[in-house]
Amino acid sequence: MTQIAPRVAAALPAEDAQKLRFALNGSDDITVFVDGTVHRLPDQARDAVVDLLSRFSRGEAVTVSSVEEMLTTSRAAELAGISHTYLRNMTDRGEIPVEYRGTHRRIRLADVMAWLEKQRKNSTAAAAAGHTNDAPADGS
Repeated sequence: MTQIAPRVAAALPAEDAQKLRFALNGSDDITVFVDGTVHRLPDQARDAVVDLLSRFSRGEAVTVSSVEEMLTTSRAAELAGISHTYLRNMTDRGEIPVEYRGTHRRIRLADVMAWLEKQRKNSTAAAAAGHTNDAPADGS
């Protein structure tokens, strides 16, 4: 799994920060243009952009990084469609990676999705193998 290093941006010069603060004053409406096309951001993305710009407007340096979504074993088991106990046994055997936060297990969403994809591929391969074995030997 590739980790992307955080990006650190220095604080804006005071004049630029003041202009940005003025532009943001009382508004959280952000219009994004990509290659000349207007895009409406989903609420979470809009809130993150407004927060980022607000920090710049206060003259703060900013670090942007990604956080992998970590699931409880209950949520991971629910998502995978298996029992909590079965999932815990899988983590004990090392079939699904697990991290501990104190005594609590946490599982990356990406690892659950990878396990589900592996199960789907195994199921498809088993079905294909079973189908070819069901054909009569004489070809009829």
